[in-house]
Order: sequence, then structure tokens, then C-alpha cells
Amino acid sequence: MSSQFIPTGLGTEKISKLLRQYAVPAIIAMTASSLYNMVDSIFIGQGVGALAISGLAVTFPFMNIAAAFGTLVGIGAGTLISVKLGQKDYISAQKVLGNVFMLNIAIGILFTIASLIFLDPILYFFGASENTIRYAHEYMEIILYGNVITHLYFGLNNVLRSSGHPRKAMMLTITTVILNTILDPIFIFAFGWGIKGAAIATVLAQFVSLVWQVRIFMNKNELLHFRKRIFNPDSRLVKDMLAIGLSPFLMNVASCFIVILVNNAMKKHSGDLAIGAFGIVNRLVFICVMIVMGLNQGMQPVAGYNYGARKMSRVLEALKITAFFATIVTTAAFLAGELIPGPMTRIFTSDEELVALSVYGLRLTVMFFPLIGAQIVIANFFQSIGMAGKAIFLSLIRQVLVLIPCLIVLPELFGLTGVWISSPVADIVACVVSTIMIIHQIKKLKTGQI
Repeated sequence: MSSQFIPTGLGTEKISKLLRQYAVPAIIAMTASSLYNMVDSIFIGQGVGALAISGLAVTFPFMNIAAAFGTLVGIGAGTLISVKLGQKDYISAQKVLGNVFMLNIAIGILFTIASLIFLDPILYFFGASENTIRYAHEYMEIILYGNVITHLYFGLNNVLRSSGHPRKAMMLTITTVILNTILDPIFIFAFGWGIKGAAIATVLAQFVSLVWQVRIFMNKNELLHFRKRIFNPDSRLVKDMLAIGLSPFLMNVASCFIVILVNNAMKKHSGDLAIGAFGIVNRLVFICVMIVMGLNQGMQPVAGYNYGARKMSRVLEALKITAFFATIVTTAAFLAGELIPGPMTRIFTSDEELVALSVYGLRLTVMFFPLIGAQIVIANFFQSIGMAGKAIFLSLIRQVLVLIPCLIVLPELFGLTGVWISSPVADIVACVVSTIMIIHQIKKLKTGQI
């Protein structure tokens, strides 16, 4: 195992330079990923219609659940690899690669089978109506057939990034976006496949990138590569991996229930178009969140490696710089959402009623965005240094303990406005709790307590 492939610079290089090295590719990749999600919405909205956007929005809970299982394995594996590399435990890091590969296949197959059997009842439960069920079913059926591909693609990309190849991970994501953008109009318009064509384009683009990933990990010159015996289940590593990945898993599961509550509240208080408006706002906000998550992905190997190496001053510096830039990003999103919501929503649709609903919702959704950048970073910081319990708590405090009750109570009091303001209320509470927890943790790290 050649030392040139061991990312020792994580423990010695200047933190700001490391964050640029790891975060910039991750930001580009995550932004591209969010644009890749937007591409489907834009082509579906312009090429199929306003109700098709609502049908697509109904699939969001499904996508969140699928993503939840992907992050349970992928993010947990990425963080664990960073820590193991920091500890110079290269054998365990190698085994994590094999285990994440097999787990993604197993979970992907089981999720696909269970979901296809009950697809329509699930979609109705998620907020579909007689007007939107056809669109939701056609899109989700194809996505589910390609679910194993999606799980493997995202899981291996996390491993690739954490093993010292952030640029390759970025290029893979960009390749997927470009392919999806090229294939969408061909399948939707030229072939006349409608919303089903958008789903086929998504799966096919991911498959091409997955083939590329497999070729990278088959290279024996890589520090982490496929070899005999690494695919054998290691209960200790699997347990650690799932414990670390449990926080983003629960966050995504909670997001699923949140979208279900939102969709049903929207349908009750305004109708199918309001669900489409939520879908548009969700896509726009997703861009900002993905940029912050890119910053977090850049922080994760830096913080994880240095925490494993017990270099606490470097860990804290990584946190401080990441939180600063995340706040800049969310503040910019706040200004864009308040000042130019109309032009942004018209990218998706020319239906004026849908535009008006989207503009109203976007302005309310981003009202406290300047505060949430640091909060997202703090939750991911605990995850990056392996403190799964604290990361889980911060995820649950916003998504479950505050937001879900708000979505149950506020719509009954304020109608459609109550649905939109639930998220900002939860943001404020999460910011307060996160600030208290990170101040306490920083004190412990400064005194060398683990």
C-alpha cells in the first residue's frame, strides 16, 4: 500500500486550504446535484404541465425515504473511513468499502420490492389525487426499478470523496447532471415519453457514473480498492457505520413525514396546485441547502481525520470557517427569495396561479434563512467527528419535535399560511438549541476532552 495514496495532508496542511480543496469540489457536485433535481422539474413543468409538477412533488416523500437508506450507509461509511484513515487503520477502511457496497445492494433490492408492491396506496397516502396519481406512478415506478443503482452511486461517491478524491467525486456528479440534462428533452419531447422519460434519464445517467466509480475502485493502485474478503460482513464496522449514518437517515425519514403532512395540508387548504408550489419552492431552497451540504462534505474528512488524530485546534478551525461560509450562502438565499421570487419560480412554469402560490410560499420559507447556515453545519459537525447521538438529537429537535407539531397545528389556525410558516418556526428553535450544544462542545474540545 503506497504512502502516496494516504491523505496525510489532512493532518498537516493549512485548514483553509484543505477546506477549499475538499469543499469546492463538493459544493460544485452538490450544486450540480440540486440542478439535476431541478432539471426534471423544469422539463416536466414546461413539457408536461402544471399538474405533472404536482405529481412529481407527491413523489418527494418516496425520494426522501430512498435517500434516507442511501445516507444511512453512504454518509456513515464516508465518515468512518475518514476517522479510520486518521487513525492509520487502513485495513478497516478497506473493509468499510466492501461492506458499504454489499449493504447498498441488499437495502436497495428490499426497498424496491416493498415499494413496488404497494406503490399506488403509498402515493395516495403521500398526497396524490385522481388528477396527479398517473404522473406520480409513472415517474416513481422507473425510479424504483433503478433504486439499487442510485444507492450504489451515492454510497460509492461518499467513499470516493472521503478517501482523498474529492475532484473525482465532483466530476462524477457533474457527469450525471450533464447526461440527465441532455437525455431529459430527448426522452420527454423527442420520444414523447413524458414524465416517464425524465425518470429513465435520471436512472440511466446514474448508471453511467456508477460504471465509472466501479472502474476507479477496481484500480489496485488506489488506497481503497475492491479485493477479496473485504465484502465479508464485519458486524463491528457495520454497526459503527449505521450508528454514524443514523442521524442523516432519521433526518430524511422525518423529511418524508413532513412532506406527507405538507402535501395533505396543501391539498386540504388550497388544492393540487399548492402541492406543485411546494415542489417548486422545495427545489429552489434545495439549491441553497445543497451548497451548505457541500461545505459540510468538505469539512467532514478534515474534521473527522483530525479528530481521529486528536488535533482539536484544527477540528475547531474547520468548524469555524465552514459555519462562516454557510451563513453567507443562506443569507444570499434569503435575499434572492425575498427580492426576486417571481423570476425564479417562472423557470418551472408559465401558469400564473402556480407562480403566485410559489412566490408567496418562497418568501415565507426563507424568512429566517440567515440563521440556519451555521445550524446545519453544527449538526453535521457532530456527525463528522462520530458523535452520532448529538447529531441525531439535533436532527430530531427540528424535524420531529418542532416542525411536525407545527404542521399539525398551524394549518388549522392559519390555513395555507400556517403550512408555509411552520418551517421558519422550526428553524428558529433548532438554531437556539444548536448554539447551546456547540458552545458546550467547543469548551470540551479546547480542554482536550473527547
